Amino acid sequence: MNYLAIDIGASSGRLIHANLNELGRFDLQEVHRFKNGFEKIDGVAKWPLTHLVTEILKGLEKAKQQGIAECYVGIDTWGVDYGLLDVDGHLIDAPTSYRDERTKDAIPQFEQNMPLDELYQKTGIQLQPFNTVFQLLVEEKETLTNAHRLLLMPDLLGYLFTGEAVTEKTNASTMQLLNLGTRKWDPDILAVLGIDTALFPRITEPGQILGELQTAQFPTYDLPKATFITIASHDTASAVVGTPATGKEWAYISSGTWSLMGVEIPEGISTKEAFDANFTNEWGVQGTIRFLKNIMGMWLIQEVARLQDGAYSFAELAELAAQEAPFQQLINVNDPRFLNPKNMIQELQDYCKETNQTIPQTPGQLARCIYDNLALCYAVELENLARITGKEFHRLHIVGGGSNNTFLNQLTADICNIEVEAGPDEATAIGNLMVQMIATNGYGTLQLAREAIRDSVSLATFHPRHTEEMTQALARYKEFLI
Repeated sequence: MNYLAIDIGASSGRLIHANLNELGRFDLQEVHRFKNGFEKIDGVAKWPLTHLVTEILKGLEKAKQQGIAECYVGIDTWGVDYGLLDVDGHLIDAPTSYRDERTKDAIPQFEQNMPLDELYQKTGIQLQPFNTVFQLLVEEKETLTNAHRLLLMPDLLGYLFTGEAVTEKTNASTMQLLNLGTRKWDPDILAVLGIDTALFPRITEPGQILGELQTAQFPTYDLPKATFITIASHDTASAVVGTPATGKEWAYISSGTWSLMGVEIPEGISTKEAFDANFTNEWGVQGTIRFLKNIMGMWLIQEVARLQDGAYSFAELAELAAQEAPFQQLINVNDPRFLNPKNMIQELQDYCKETNQTIPQTPGQLARCIYDNLALCYAVELENLARITGKEFHRLHIVGGGSNNTFLNQLTADICNIEVEAGPDEATAIGNLMVQMIATNGYGTLQLAREAIRDSVSLATFHPRHTEEMTQALARYKEFLI
């Protein structure tokens, strides 16, 4: 049987093909890759939904041309963003990006109606100004009045291809609208927003059949016979599924535009300690909880690279960083000013100037500044994660595109003083595929799927080389954050 993962991130998308061999292993083949990114329309950051649909159709057509006449398909994207449908099932407007500035004052506005610690106790979700709850708070009232259904991005795409509307739970948990205890929409939060549960389609588990591709709706494309499955549609949920971990004493970083550091646990943690540390409880597959922290991640270096007009690859920036002296600047990588600045280089330099630090000037110095502080941040949050969960971690898995950054991987192992296992870089697509395979009896359990991943991909191990200089830098970093 053929499986296709449609894996779309904030900057790119891809279609990945896999099938099982007689040994229970799988081979991956990239069928199609395309760019993604929000665009400003009348001053508002919008996702190019028509572009995404067209590129997915191109990828499905390529799959058919490569001999894939029949397949299963799953879609994953980022969380929190949504599209609104009218009573006739038509999209009211292009989905707004979480990086839009409309929610910059939404948290204090919401707090006027419900204490933030109560919101956290109910949902267990980290406070981020772009969470769906805050997007809906500032949504145009007329638009909400005309809305019949709200669909998160992967569910919206699934609806456009199959005509079936659902709310997949791993992504729905990021909205900060679901109660961690009851696993249902929280009526008190919805009351603050003035919306009804009727706005949301039924909640579905990962691994459920969604529907058949409506090929008649796309007559200009030669498409395969495709059955869509609602996989773990939040990209981090799929990445965690795709983490080839063994045993119990491990944590992970899903490293891409964002760095999501966390652990897989059976029950959520919404204590005051977790609230103060701003950790989140997102739902995973087979009843698990992704207890994690959102860290700004590769967005910082992506923006620096973009502003160099393609003069340096990420690998070249890492090489330049390795030639610079370490720990020349301390920055809070999660400062909201880095979420979507007009010029990331200028923002980093202004930050250092305002805090009376050496200002990074060259591409190498800027890259070193970013990588040092990402690794320092990882170390702090790994300590927080261990303290709050009561776990002792012996291995840190880094998966996703950032797992290819050997400089940052080694730096993370060194500063965190923990063994790092890096790979696979396509963990999200692999996790997407694994849920499809589990749903169609390819693998029976999550652990069996992870063992198959270990047998099917190449991994790299980085042993810690912790130094006294790193201990001192980490101590200064903790003091700097206070």
